[in-house]
Amino acid sequence: MSRSQFSYTRDQLAALARMAVEQAMKHGASAADTEISEGIGQNVSVRQGEIETIEYNKDKGAGVTVYLGQRRGHASTSDLSEAALKSAVDKALTIARYTAEDEAAGLPDADRLAKHPPDLDLYHPWALSVEEAAERAQACEAAALGVDARLTNSEGASVNTHASHFIYANSLGFCDGYAGSRHGISVAVIGEEKGAMQRDYWYTSARNAHDLESPEHVGRVAGQRTVRRLNGRKLDTRTCPVVFEAPIATGLVGNFVAAVSGGNLYRKSSFLLDSLGRQVFAPLVTIRELPFVRGGIGSAPFDNEGVACLERDVVKDGVVQGYFLSTYSARKLGMATTGNAGGSHTLVVTPGELDLDGLLKKMGTGLLVTELLGQGANMVTGDYSRGAAGFWVENGEIQYPVEEITIAGNLTDMFQGIVAIGRDVERRGSKHVGSILVDHMTVAGN
Repeated sequence: MSRSQFSYTRDQLAALARMAVEQAMKHGASAADTEISEGIGQNVSVRQGEIETIEYNKDKGAGVTVYLGQRRGHASTSDLSEAALKSAVDKALTIARYTAEDEAAGLPDADRLAKHPPDLDLYHPWALSVEEAAERAQACEAAALGVDARLTNSEGASVNTHASHFIYANSLGFCDGYAGSRHGISVAVIGEEKGAMQRDYWYTSARNAHDLESPEHVGRVAGQRTVRRLNGRKLDTRTCPVVFEAPIATGLVGNFVAAVSGGNLYRKSSFLLDSLGRQVFAPLVTIRELPFVRGGIGSAPFDNEGVACLERDVVKDGVVQGYFLSTYSARKLGMATTGNAGGSHTLVVTPGELDLDGLLKKMGTGLLVTELLGQGANMVTGDYSRGAAGFWVENGEIQYPVEEITIAGNLTDMFQGIVAIGRDVERRGSKHVGSILVDHMTVAGN
């Protein structure tokens, strides 16, 4: 997959974006912006050694937003012809004429826009044929099934590639964009013993294919994780410490991000209202936002509004230092944008000194959670309840796998109750965090 496979060059997208903005201003808009993008991808999956699906996607689209004073209108199109873009502008203007005024509506302040966006090395196309992708997927699945004879079935292995580029332009003179890529290998297998089945999976993901783990390694880890879950037991209901394995711990960081994001804050639908400057986490927790990590999955030179991103502490020593705000949500709150239109960027939770085994020894007796089911976090109250699976731990050692349990608590107590953070940092996504030990939660079982 190469840049030449895009149907439009960067310059062509920029010319279309400028044209759309100029068209809006020419027809009476007081301000306007547009984002035009194009993406291509390929996914090849195999099951039991045979190719199951071959998928290609190639998409493009444009969104146009116009302002008539404090009235806002938006329209989108998947047709990037000049005629279609002009039609989208007309529709956006029509919508704006019939919408109510909103004092928070409008473009960012010009001085917040990115002036010299850095190149963050986010684009690494992968020229991978279907045959090569299938071979990697087959190798991955074979490695997984080869771990143990009790691994009798597979949900399949897949190899995917994706690349995209975009241009964002507005009537303040900003016009910039960049290309990005993301590739991955994944597999899930099923084990059976004594008539009971278990499944688990593993994956690798990166912007550069050279940074992916080997298919064989991904397969072995998936196989090992499935085998160790065989012969799972249920638990009686109890209260105990809980370790969230690193890939699961990223979800706790995600819960925090949602609670201090502008939309939930100005709608007053968050349990962390007015938390700026407040001790929300245990003092050992520090979270930094690092948008400029070269090649990072969560990296970006500017946000969806062209606002320059910032390196900053979001949480320091447990105290909330900042929210995640777009221009609109910031104005609703009487604050300034944080460069997070579109969401958070790379978040790094400062790790501790212990690895996962060390965390289990520190916990002594309790639950290691390796899988969560369902969406059980209430952003309004902080109540947390999720189906879970993992391992029962005694004297710092795993004793047996557990299944069909529910873990429950309140995120306020859970954040304050963080006892330790591991150095086994999960780095495959935009949230970099090690395993997290929470002092107590309710575990519901039999």
